[in-house]
Amino acid sequence: MVGNPSVSETIATYMTSLRCRKVRAGETATSARAITEEMLLELYKFSNKPEIAQIKEYAPRSRKADKESHEWGGARARRLLALAYILAFLCLLRFDEVLKIQVHDIEWVSDTCIKLTLPFRKTSQFGGKQELIFHLLSFTIMLGVKPFYLHLFPPHLAHLCPIRALANWIHVSDIEDGFLFRKIVSGDRVSQENTHMTSECFLEMFRNNLLDIEIDSAPYGTHSFRRGGCQWLYTSCRWGLRRICDWGGWSTEFSNMTIVKYLFSYADEPRHCLDPGRRRRNEGLEDCNRAVFCTSFSH
Repeated sequence: MVGNPSVSETIATYMTSLRCRKVRAGETATSARAITEEMLLELYKFSNKPEIAQIKEYAPRSRKADKESHEWGGARARRLLALAYILAFLCLLRFDEVLKIQVHDIEWVSDTCIKLTLPFRKTSQFGGKQELIFHLLSFTIMLGVKPFYLHLFPPHLAHLCPIRALANWIHVSDIEDGFLFRKIVSGDRVSQENTHMTSECFLEMFRNNLLDIEIDSAPYGTHSFRRGGCQWLYTSCRWGLRRICDWGGWSTEFSNMTIVKYLFSYADEPRHCLDPGRRRRNEGLEDCNRAVFCTSFSH
């Protein structure tokens, strides 16, 4: 078999049959619970405590040495996580997409704006540009992956600000090229190997981070940010469904109901999506084409 296996009728039939057998066996599929803005704020506050946020000099220590529960990661690891959380949450990214971002995928448009162009997405395997040849004409057009324009957020939204998070991570990691999210090795040091952090390693750190703020990590997974960001754009930023689909890479023809599954799920907290009390912290957040930015803030 040659081609994309995700469009194979044979594989689609097998997966449908497998799902039916699991249901008959009593298994229930459970989606990852959505991360909320409030949780990101609590993670931000915890990671910015003076005793947690301080960059410490490398000092070898025994693996058997007693550690506090929050010592699973140092200040560098937490800055890496903060940036990864924000990019996944704002851009509705899967974590295999986030972890494979390289420095050259990010362009500084100005001191307060960055342009993020992913090398690929699940729905567009060949990246942002492809060369098409038709008869004797050869030309290049933009297909599939559209860039994200992310702007500086005001101080009261610092926990969601991609500019601050990126600047902090670049400053402490000294990464100038290659993969942006690399493995954190012993002593809270950034690996010198140009390989990205694995999803398994990230998930372990993410769940340890949730335990820092006394949240049960079991219901959360790498799709929690994509789901949570979708709900945040809909409820707090009041984006329409078509705009969210375009931003997140879903079909705007509503050929499937993925967007609805992300907005409304029994895995999330009751009334999470429709609670009016959650809404107005980001009232000044507006959008323009493929950009997210803040204007008219009085804070």
